[in-house]
Parts: sequence; C-alpha cells; structure tokens
Amino acid sequence: MKQPSLDVLLKYVDSKYTLAVAAAKRARMITEGAPKLVESNSYKPVTVALEEIAQDKVKYHRTKTGIK
Repeated sequence: MKQPSLDVLLKYVDSKYTLAVAAAKRARMITEGAPKLVESNSYKPVTVALEEIAQDKVKYHRTKTGIK
C-alpha cells in the first residue's frame, strides 16, 4: 500500500487531529523497535504507522486528557 488516502484513514479515527496523534505515537513506537504490524515496502515509520491504521491494526483509546 502506498500512502493511504485520507478518506480511508478517517474511517478508522474520528478526526484528522486524532489521526495525526495516533500515527505519531505509533511511528515513535516503531522507531524505538516495536515490530511492524503490516508488510510494508516503506522504511519510513510514519508511512508504516498510517498503513497500519488503514488496515485497522492500530486502535486508540480516547481519554479526557488525550489519546492513550
């Protein structure tokens, strides 16, 4: 998958802001050594994180103070 479209990504999150935060947190986890949840041709952690979100492999939990 090459750069998932915003339309596809917004099916799995409630807003663009949530998407940005969730992708950034997951990309940071990948950078720190977490295994990738999807097969990807990209080496960029943000792209891999977005592909994981587009394939519904990453979930988020909204709290009053932010995403956990």
